[in-house]
Amino acid sequence: MTKISTLIGLSAVVSLCVSPVLAQTVPDSDVPTTSLSIPGNVQIFGDAKGNVYRPSATVNGEIITATDIEQRMGLIRVANNNIELPPEEEQRLRQQVFSNLIDEKLQIQEARAAKIDIDENLINEQFARLAARYKQTPQQFTEYLASKGSSAAAVKQQIRGEYAWDRLLARNIQSTTNVSTEEVEAVVKRMTDAKGQDEFHLAEIYLTATPETIQSVAENAQKIVQALQSGGSFAAYARQFSEASTAVVGGDLGWVKGGQLPDSMADAARQMQPGQLVGPIEVPGGVSIMLMVDRRQVLTADPRDAVLSLKQISLDFPAGTTPARGAELAGQFAEATRGIAGCGGADAVAQSLGAQVVARDGIAMRQLPAPLQATLIDLQVGQTTQPFGAANEGVSVLVLCGRELPNTATAPNLEEIEGRLLEEKVNKRAQRYLRDMRRDAVIDFS
Repeated sequence: MTKISTLIGLSAVVSLCVSPVLAQTVPDSDVPTTSLSIPGNVQIFGDAKGNVYRPSATVNGEIITATDIEQRMGLIRVANNNIELPPEEEQRLRQQVFSNLIDEKLQIQEARAAKIDIDENLINEQFARLAARYKQTPQQFTEYLASKGSSAAAVKQQIRGEYAWDRLLARNIQSTTNVSTEEVEAVVKRMTDAKGQDEFHLAEIYLTATPETIQSVAENAQKIVQALQSGGSFAAYARQFSEASTAVVGGDLGWVKGGQLPDSMADAARQMQPGQLVGPIEVPGGVSIMLMVDRRQVLTADPRDAVLSLKQISLDFPAGTTPARGAELAGQFAEATRGIAGCGGADAVAQSLGAQVVARDGIAMRQLPAPLQATLIDLQVGQTTQPFGAANEGVSVLVLCGRELPNTATAPNLEEIEGRLLEEKVNKRAQRYLRDMRRDAVIDFS
């Protein structure tokens, strides 16, 4: 596995499996070139049991238990709508979770050594916000997690690790990383020269690999892609498995141009549409899985830069609504809302349906999901979108009440450019920092 191979060492990278008695030899012609002192005619001696996955470890004296691993596996199931995985994929994820827990333990230990304390109130607040996404109170969410084989403690520990690592990077790396005026000006010049060219908002799951491990890492990445295509959350998988520091923000790379990406990623991005998933793609140092969040043209006005005034009419289905009954209610809702004559008529239609109405101004079109953007671009003021929602929850429509279009392209934002350059530098240094922490750690696999 990508991370655990780095932690265990060269023997795990090449996946040695030999009997206690029999030694294997590798022909000179098949020996990969490395910077290590390895004889051409390698002989492997002894029992390889120490190199196989074990469900617990001690990291600098602190224990990771099999229960810790299983509860994190429960979080992945929750994040991915309890999709059942094949046994092989389940085992691969378990190994990756194990290595992630080791990294998390190292990050928390390093933050503690730097006297960085994370306020428990902050962790509880973040836990409450996460519960709210599932429309639950913290207590309800705690019970829900337990029913799925996880726990509130597992979620809070992951939150604690993310905050600890983020603050550690802010103190030890970001505070000593600078972006010069010349670097910002160079980017502005490139943007001006690139006016009208495509720019991409991407998210990425990055897995490191060496020439010796690239094949196995790519196979693992393909399995992640298959899980995502089955309905898995990209942000959740990025948080669990990406080895870039952007993992803490769900793998979000922000807006980038093709020239800022490795050639393989740039070529793929130019062919992608918003919402499309591609990968694994081989990049320097490993492989990447890419999600196209959005795309635009540099310094060029775009209809999707419009700011909208909307009314949302929502009909919640009663608890226990069957799919068949849900489809029937959605059909009635669609028929009734189809005849709405402008925003002024929305309230009366909603009242007749027993639905709720929410009015909002100043909504950037790009903040909406890609399918809704595509619908709203072609709507006239006063028209209504097609119904959308979930068969077991409810259905909604949006009524377009107003649209403010950009007259001219936006000038380059110097603060955003500086922030992006700083993030890139911090990401590179953070990867080296974690690599050094792994190298110095005392890890006992029991």
